[in-house]
Amino acid sequence: MDDTVLGAHRIAEALREHTGGMAGAVAGADPDTAVPTCPDWTLRDLVGHIGQAHRWAAGFFRAGETDLVTELPRTAPGAPEDWPGWLRTGADDLVRVFEADPDRTVAHPLMGPRPAAMWLRRMLHDTVVHHADAALTAGVRYGVAADVAADGISEWLGLLSEPAAAELQPRLAELRGRGETLSLRPSEPSVPGWVITRAPDAIRWERADRDGDMTIAGPVRDLLLVFARRLPPDGAEAKVTGDRALLDHWLARTAF
Repeated sequence: MDDTVLGAHRIAEALREHTGGMAGAVAGADPDTAVPTCPDWTLRDLVGHIGQAHRWAAGFFRAGETDLVTELPRTAPGAPEDWPGWLRTGADDLVRVFEADPDRTVAHPLMGPRPAAMWLRRMLHDTVVHHADAALTAGVRYGVAADVAADGISEWLGLLSEPAAAELQPRLAELRGRGETLSLRPSEPSVPGWVITRAPDAIRWERADRDGDMTIAGPVRDLLLVFARRLPPDGAEAKVTGDRALLDHWLARTAF
């Protein structure tokens, strides 16, 4: 296991923090505003997705199981002035349900029984990225702590390397290769980097500080946003060296 994974308390704290940040970013906004980083979505869709995701997760925490879900509803309260409270209420309820039994497991049709903490972590990082969508759309400041941004990268790589991932998204199989490596090098001395290997049979990754066939170096916040496709590599405070085509190939096949 990656020993840098956030603890449950920090995950819950950051989930509330980024839900609050998203609530602040959308407060008073036009609900029909297009979200450039989520094609075909409006701010209402964005708010609805996160609010419904938190409620969905709270529901399957209570039930101990979930069906296979490929898309959540994006319904939000009709009045935008109700959005901030609705978002915070959903996150608070999710955290309360988790904390009532943090050792519970949740059964998933493809992944099998997994700790509820894994799903709380998934809700955190979905919220972190969509908070960025809201902030970029509204033109307000977006910040994410280095430990949370780093955990978001690790969590995403963990999902992509799951055996079940290519069953859900067949194009992920195209990320396999002949041993090519992509390296992420955070500029923060306290944050270890990542090396991704495109093996013939799987995507493999490790926390390591070394260059790859492609290396992107910069603040971990920007590395997260580039790999989440919220910032173009050339628009971030990051520098790409080596085989840029490897990065372009990766980003094109992880766009969902």
